[in-house]
Amino acid sequence: MLKPIKSISEFTMATLLGIVSVAFAEIPDPRKRKVSFSLRTTLMAMVAMFSMKFRSLRLFDQLRDNRVALYNLQKLYGVRKIPSDSSTRELLDKVDPSLLESAYHHLHHHIEQYGGLELYRYLNDHILITIDGSGYFSSNTIHCPHCCTRTHRNGQVEYYHQLLTAAIVHPGLRQVLPLPPEFILRDDGNTKNDCEINALKRMLKKIRKRYPTLKIIILLDGLYASGPTLKSLKEGDFRYIIVLKEKTHEALFEIVQENLRSGKIEEFEVQDKETVRGYRYLNGAPLNKANPDIPVNYLDHWEITYDKNGNEKNNYQCLWITDLHLVSENVPEVATAGRTRWKVENENLNALKNQGYHLEHNYGHGEEHLSAVIVMVMMSTFLMDQVQELGCALFKAAHRRCRSRFWLWERLGAFFHSYLIDTWELLWEAIAKGHRAAKLAVDDSS
Repeated sequence: MLKPIKSISEFTMATLLGIVSVAFAEIPDPRKRKVSFSLRTTLMAMVAMFSMKFRSLRLFDQLRDNRVALYNLQKLYGVRKIPSDSSTRELLDKVDPSLLESAYHHLHHHIEQYGGLELYRYLNDHILITIDGSGYFSSNTIHCPHCCTRTHRNGQVEYYHQLLTAAIVHPGLRQVLPLPPEFILRDDGNTKNDCEINALKRMLKKIRKRYPTLKIIILLDGLYASGPTLKSLKEGDFRYIIVLKEKTHEALFEIVQENLRSGKIEEFEVQDKETVRGYRYLNGAPLNKANPDIPVNYLDHWEITYDKNGNEKNNYQCLWITDLHLVSENVPEVATAGRTRWKVENENLNALKNQGYHLEHNYGHGEEHLSAVIVMVMMSTFLMDQVQELGCALFKAAHRRCRSRFWLWERLGAFFHSYLIDTWELLWEAIAKGHRAAKLAVDDSS
């Protein structure tokens, strides 16, 4: 039974694991025969593997003979025994990855119910959701019926998987809240544009179904600055801020230049001691020659930072299109929201690839769905870690003690393998204050 909570600050890992466990228990097991390990147990074991930042199923499989690890798996994750790596792969390969979306929905429901979503309100009560694509598997030999393919100039065929990731973000918060990823399918198209745009359409429908009344601004890369995408966003009642590239929108830039020469474009700068921030904007320009009936609002933002001697230290510039009406009062906030798009790369994809989750590492490909199911479990574990970092006081104390996520995960693994741990509270307290202060026991059975 889940412990009652009243606010996002009370979301402990035990609470989050309880929510996910309930969701996993609702997923039908594809096997018809009597089995030793349930699907829920297998999925929770995978959560434990990603939570403890194991690099492979085989390394995690070695815990089956480790008394301390097995004790901690039962106490912390509710997993009494670890399924073998081969049985795990065989089972998860048969599971439809879309069924694991329920774990994300359960988590986001609780986040919203207990005030977590309110922390992400921005720009007149909107929620910012940033979306971007990423690859997570590539091989010249291993493949499945769902693999996309590309043929290189030398005739070699490459098999690969890609997905779209989406996350709720806020300019003032480091933590992101991932939504269920959308997998790019083999029949989505023959080009990168077709594939990602078709996947985006499916993702937008799912987001709106999950949040039917929420005011949402979608943040996108320049790939999506197209008529079909803007129509999909309008159909879903989304607002948008999309990166703009001059090479792909020459007609729009000609209009901007004409207005600039005639003095009809709005422009201003804001300067403090070390930084100059500039803004140039125009409302109601046609998107391009192919879509003259789609008006967009243009925003150009630049930032120049100077050192103590007045020399230019670095500079930044980005261009966007948006359907938010631009005035001098809201332009800085819109630009800040647009710049927040990088969080899906730095805080979401970068963490998944380089901070212990190993998104691009091949945990297993399988013949049907294994690689996609593994990604779904991995990203749901990342979501739990982000919610802990956002609200759990004990997690924050442990994080402060370690100073970085990397060292926090290192200490987490060290304590997990060395001490008998009855609760998550004791584990985070041990990392924050030392094992003696938390009174962790050692295995003296030997």
